Amino acid sequence: LTKDKPKPMLNVGNRPILETIISQFVDAGFHNFYISTYYKAEMVHEYFGDGSKWGVKIEYLHEKQPLGTAGSLGLLPATIPKLPILVMNGDLLTNVNYNQLLDYHIEQGGVATICTREYDFQIPYGVVNTDGTSLISILEKPVHKFFVNAGIYVLNHSLINMIDGFNYLDMPDLLENQIKLKKKVNTFPIHEYWVDIGHKEELDRANKEISNLFKN
Repeated sequence: LTKDKPKPMLNVGNRPILETIISQFVDAGFHNFYISTYYKAEMVHEYFGDGSKWGVKIEYLHEKQPLGTAGSLGLLPATIPKLPILVMNGDLLTNVNYNQLLDYHIEQGGVATICTREYDFQIPYGVVNTDGTSLISILEKPVHKFFVNAGIYVLNHSLINMIDGFNYLDMPDLLENQIKLKKKVNTFPIHEYWVDIGHKEELDRANKEISNLFKN
């Protein structure tokens, strides 16, 4: 599916998933956007242009080589306002309230906020607990619950200055470095609809569900 176009340009419903993401932000009152591009960047440029079609301003951060999920933030211009920055992967479909997320970030007072999503994994077998060769118990098909990275972040402006725009950097590494420096990084659990279209099954699911959840 991504042989001919970048993943954020795959259609969910009758338009690219990235357009749905941007439209949601526009509806929430955002008006300045930066899209990080690398693979088939020209397709993104041609489709979104300068953002005037949506009544907003869109600029582009083009990576000469892949910089990871945080590295391209080092390409942001030095003139951007010194305000929190909301960063989102371009392959997500969600109806999280972005204004509530920003308010939460400010209220909590950390350098960053990472959105999380509960993920349940069921082991398809009975799990056997033993003491040596003696059976202690059998737990039939237990469900394990985890919180996973939802690919949506709010970062204080101060973090952007730490990213050089030349070296590869993933967002988890950036946040873990802050934790090592004893900085406060908050989590924001998402209970609203959320799906990552990174797998064909999830893309199919999103296409089936989008008409009931979003304007399209």
